[in-house]
Amino acid sequence: MNKRIFYIAIVALSIVVSCSVSEDEIVPESTYDCELPMGTQNSEHPHHVKYEEALDGIVARGVPGILMTVYDANDGNMPWIGSSGKADLKSNVDLKPCNITRVGSTVKMFTAVTVLQLVEEGKLSLEDKAAEYLSKETMRDIENAEEATIRQLLQHSSGIYNYIQSAHFQTASLNDLTKEWNPDELLDYARGQKSNFSPGTDVDYSNTNYIFLGEIIEKTEGKPFYEVFQDRIFNPLNLSFTSFAAENPVPKNIIRGYSDLYSKLEVTDATHFSGWDYYTADGGLISNPYDLNTFFTALVNGELISSSALDEMMDWIEPDIKDPDFFPIAYGLGIFKMETPWGEAYFHSGDAIGYYANMVYFPNHETTICWAVNGNYGKIDEFTSTQEAMENIFKVIFD
Repeated sequence: MNKRIFYIAIVALSIVVSCSVSEDEIVPESTYDCELPMGTQNSEHPHHVKYEEALDGIVARGVPGILMTVYDANDGNMPWIGSSGKADLKSNVDLKPCNITRVGSTVKMFTAVTVLQLVEEGKLSLEDKAAEYLSKETMRDIENAEEATIRQLLQHSSGIYNYIQSAHFQTASLNDLTKEWNPDELLDYARGQKSNFSPGTDVDYSNTNYIFLGEIIEKTEGKPFYEVFQDRIFNPLNLSFTSFAAENPVPKNIIRGYSDLYSKLEVTDATHFSGWDYYTADGGLISNPYDLNTFFTALVNGELISSSALDEMMDWIEPDIKDPDFFPIAYGLGIFKMETPWGEAYFHSGDAIGYYANMVYFPNHETTICWAVNGNYGKIDEFTSTQEAMENIFKVIFD
């Protein structure tokens, strides 16, 4: 559900990756200072000890750091917010629950909510062709772009080629890991590529869809899509830890990101390696699990879109090809459903180089679980983002 396919390919190239431009920088501990809102005292939470022990156990296996927020509506409206590990290995700074991190493709749910708000206001229709809002140049030589609807972009049922799958893009990004890409440069890697299927006949994840959706939001609202997010989601929900990379690509206080490129738990500082999604609506979100949990809980509680729009969002389509290494899933509009031993769960995960995040809601338990780690790929993924890793987290919370 994320950009991992890209870096699996990069590791397979077996090319030596240069060190980050800032790997040897010693950052003052005060750089990472932050505070959570009042009323979030974990020591008073009924499950504080076992949650904290679970995070400590994940870090003990070699993960640089992990943040997690759990909200169970049955716990008296008291979220648990915790962290373990380091915000910065070089400077030996402990991770705080309020620290900010990259949360990658989780932004797609923000994109989808914004589009659904515009639909409710009569500014768009889900059945509108994307071509009504996109320029000829934007769509040039991208198969299915002229035919796909807004709904199909949201649901990854457009069949439009995912630019990240291009070997040329993977090589170009590897050769300049700190490059900041603009949307047109990314779309160039989808031009001339064969579509995956005819629109509406299957589902397959494509970041290209969400570059288009960001531009549709901008066309409709007359300003950058991330400013629309600010107006419609960040500010109303008081997501004070959330921003978009385009406004400040590498904030001084963002926790360091690390990649285990060679599966030896010998990490490379990748804090500056995520520049392809700074300016597009397929990634680029900066946040933390506390804010992600606030957002997701508000969404399922009807605070952002109507119940009918939420029903549209959760009109599921199962892919023709199943992933044997993950829970059975189905695609909604900017959201996914997975079948787990604890019942169905709605979710969206996200990667950036050196970072991973996931936000999950279990409707039968009225519980939202969000976590983020400042490390990914190689062995780190085994402990944070695989089905087994997720099951281990869910067991702590539900068993």
